[in-house]
Amino acid sequence: MPSRFRKERVLVLGCGDVGVRMLKAQRSQGRWLALTSSPARVPELRALGATPLVGNLDKPQTLRRLAGLAQRVVYLAPPPSDGWTDLRALAMTRILRLRSAPNSVVYASTSGVYGDCKGERVDETRAPAPQTPRAQRRVQAEYAMRFWGRSSAVRVSVVRIPGIYAPDRDGGTPQSRLSKGTPVLFPADDVYTNHIHADDLARACWRALWLGLPQRVYNVSDHSELKMGDYFDLAADLYGMPRPPRVSRSTARAQLPVMLLSFMDESRRLVNTRMVQELRLVLRYPTVHTGLVSGA
Repeated sequence: MPSRFRKERVLVLGCGDVGVRMLKAQRSQGRWLALTSSPARVPELRALGATPLVGNLDKPQTLRRLAGLAQRVVYLAPPPSDGWTDLRALAMTRILRLRSAPNSVVYASTSGVYGDCKGERVDETRAPAPQTPRAQRRVQAEYAMRFWGRSSAVRVSVVRIPGIYAPDRDGGTPQSRLSKGTPVLFPADDVYTNHIHADDLARACWRALWLGLPQRVYNVSDHSELKMGDYFDLAADLYGMPRPPRVSRSTARAQLPVMLLSFMDESRRLVNTRMVQELRLVLRYPTVHTGLVSGA
């Protein structure tokens, strides 16, 4: 048979920036299907070589035709913005049960499930300790996905993702925050932060589809080991902008919004050994310096 009939169908749920990067990089490696809730995106996805499917993860009745449609599934959609349960992920596992199950699924989670680790190095064996509702929703979705994988003999890989950046990503560099002069913490109060370039994340998701072990968790992070303030200082120096002011934690609590403060309350250094050894991923941007320089 012609090779185009032998390629496996790959379904992307939540085909935003990272999903588009996967499509562009791997479009010749599969028959791509992309779910979108916006009919306006249909021409864009079709131009990228994917078959667009219009549906809404918040409306399960629009998703039934996805059952049995693809051999590989990448779930990049965020959870709902409120509540303690990711109803979208739960609905998707029910849909995928309806017909022949896919061979493998990659679920994009967050490193926020670990909570505050006091700056310790964290590998995938550490028990989740979510401190925010959004992280709790991710933990619940991880459990649902892995339980479904075990009960359905589907190879589910969970990728835990830190801060995503890329110079060509909307809001993907610190420039906007630097231009506002948003403060960072004094070194004594500062927290470790972790990053991954959007292109490397797309490559990691693709490799997990084929190489990820059953019900396995992977920290997808680069090799940087920086505190948050040092990251912004590095970016400021690269862009020729003033370094952000430093403040105490008590001053930050009085000045900064709750969402930003939540990131300043958690400190950890992700260990990415599984990603390197099991997914055999050689990062194109092994540190934030190399990634930021690429767009400077």
